[in-house]
Amino acid sequence: MASLHSMTSGAPGRLIISFAFPLMLGNLFQQFYTIADAAIVGQVLGVHAIAAVGAAEWIIWMMQGMVQGFTQGFAIQMSQDFGAGKYNKLRNAIVNSAFLSAVSALILLAGGQLLAGWMLRMLHTPDTVWADTMLYMRTMFWGIPAMMTFNLAASVLRSLGDGKTPLYAMVCASFVNIGLDLLFVPVLRLGVFGAAVATIIAQCCSCIICFVKIVHIDILKITREDCEISASLHLRLMTLGMPMAFQNFIISIGGMIVQSVVNGFGVAFIAGFTATNKLYGMLEAAGTSYGFAMTTYTGQNLGAGQISRIRQGYRDALIIALITSMIIAAVMIFAGKWILLCFINGDKKTTADTLAIAYHYLFIMSVCLPVLYYLHVTRSCIQGLGNTVLPMVSGFAEFGMRTAAALYLPLLLGQDGIFYAEISAWMGADLVLFISFLYCMHKLKQHGIHKPDKP
Repeated sequence: MASLHSMTSGAPGRLIISFAFPLMLGNLFQQFYTIADAAIVGQVLGVHAIAAVGAAEWIIWMMQGMVQGFTQGFAIQMSQDFGAGKYNKLRNAIVNSAFLSAVSALILLAGGQLLAGWMLRMLHTPDTVWADTMLYMRTMFWGIPAMMTFNLAASVLRSLGDGKTPLYAMVCASFVNIGLDLLFVPVLRLGVFGAAVATIIAQCCSCIICFVKIVHIDILKITREDCEISASLHLRLMTLGMPMAFQNFIISIGGMIVQSVVNGFGVAFIAGFTATNKLYGMLEAAGTSYGFAMTTYTGQNLGAGQISRIRQGYRDALIIALITSMIIAAVMIFAGKWILLCFINGDKKTTADTLAIAYHYLFIMSVCLPVLYYLHVTRSCIQGLGNTVLPMVSGFAEFGMRTAAALYLPLLLGQDGIFYAEISAWMGADLVLFISFLYCMHKLKQHGIHKPDKP
């Protein structure tokens, strides 16, 4: 178990950084190939193509968010079983999680294909990009099983403290995706379809790497007894996974409302908005990684009965995350224009107009980035405690604030008002999470876990 790490002893801050760092690199590589997709599409095919990809962005994020929600929820049970040293229960949880993941993937795939046209109509997708958007979105949906497989495998590994293998998988996927992008888009002229196919093939490669690692972990050698399909365990896993999936679903609905407003501002605005959204993943990559680390850290220490370590780890993670967010914000403010130009191509006026829109949005998000990082650390800590309902409530707060801002701020501030929808969503969620965290820690202290803390 050399690559597996218990987070129930040692300095919390050091453990969280060492666990989060490989995840951070993995997220950056994932964002790198997402950005490469957009850059190659934008530079080779032009502003209309990047607008077509952007018009489907929130719908695809919804599918990805639900996939991640299910698998992250299942991983909470795994991390608690691993922290408690209950390896037989851990293996059984993995088997049942795999079954539920397969069923969920098929439902999401079928639903996405059936409702694709309806979703684009609801987003008021412009006729000029409709055909390319539909093609890109339908193709991406066929990759949902691979997406689910990778996220489940990565969640299994992360719950056991292995953040390096998902990193290696994402590095491999990044190079595969970029290489195929360069082959499919400019050489074979497959357009947005080629970019989507490249992403799916890259996801399959990442699945294989994680799966090979899992089958070589001794404590995960599955026996016949581990394959028992348990209705009670299904209920427990879905109690953890469903609220997280629904939370991401609700957040994405708010995002779609924002996108429907953006789609009414014309192709240049859509392209600029999309260019910045492609950097969104880079902006929050470290925050997402600290979140994964906190879920695993909290789950393992809860399973081991190390309550005081949860509080200490949360404080350390929050300080580290806020400092990181300020560094990233500074980089984006000073270098953002040069980065954004990677996605934008066209005549001089179109490029200038699109860049102005994109940088304005990027500047606003960068200044407010600490608000987002507080969200990731706090929400993940609560989820690691096994409470996925209160984070779901924070998702409703995100939805309400994002929707209200998207619908009403443009009436007051013009099209610039839409840039504050995302910030409003973060603030709404933070308010709920602040209260939720205090409640969860009070409840934990009140009821306690009658298991002594390790020295």
